[in-house]
Amino acid sequence: MGQKKQRLLEAKRHQSPPDGTRTSSPKEPRLEPPTTLGPQRSIYFSSLKGRPARLGSEFFDQPAVSLARAFLGQVLVRRLDDGTELRGRVVETEAYLGPEDEAAHSRGGRQTPRNRGMFMKPGTLYVYLIYGMYFCMNVSSQGDGACVLLRALEPLGGLEAMRQLRHTLRKGVAGRALKDLELCNGPSKLCQALAIDKSFDQRDLATDEAVWLERGPLGPSEPAVVAAARVGIGNAGEWALKPLRFYVQGSPWVSVVDRAAKQNTQARAKASRDEDF
Repeated sequence: MGQKKQRLLEAKRHQSPPDGTRTSSPKEPRLEPPTTLGPQRSIYFSSLKGRPARLGSEFFDQPAVSLARAFLGQVLVRRLDDGTELRGRVVETEAYLGPEDEAAHSRGGRQTPRNRGMFMKPGTLYVYLIYGMYFCMNVSSQGDGACVLLRALEPLGGLEAMRQLRHTLRKGVAGRALKDLELCNGPSKLCQALAIDKSFDQRDLATDEAVWLERGPLGPSEPAVVAAARVGIGNAGEWALKPLRFYVQGSPWVSVVDRAAKQNTQARAKASRDEDF
């Protein structure tokens, strides 16, 4: 009996305490519970600890037309040197298809130091100067020389900073304060409002610390998208008429509304609804 009692005491010493906790052996690694719960992020997201979620490289790796449409509704974020974050929802884009596109800077497949960003991996910024004073920002897509021009944003955050930047960077214009609708309703205005200049050329929108793209909030339904001719490329022959500009129907933040294209979009939507009944 003495030996039996001794064995029982030994067994009790190896049992877990009543509260369910257990003292780990020095040689046994202790497994901690996960710090976060819930589903993992989509492959389209990449993030660092403490940083906002952002759209990753996979998002940009698609043909120019589908990328131009996919940009609509997403949120462009610009972090200034002082930490201020400027935010705007993309409401208007243009697709440029590469060497075959007579309106593209890469037409004919020509590569120059200026347009090199168009031939780099999807998500690379292509920022160029026009009229010797204004900048435009593009994002490369699938296909050599193909990209998407960001034409207009709906300002969401940092509007006063945007207003100050526009006031400072506007050439030869002074006096009247800009209305909210005027802050980002054009490709050069967008760059002024976000302090985007040539130094951003060839940066990676998927990884850059000062500018990135976040998925926009999902609404009750997908917004109607108008496909219209691009703006300011009248010397590109038939390519000037191709419906490669995309914008959110009804958005007051769009730079140029194409009434004929809008009517066609509404007619197609009505026909699609009628087919459902």
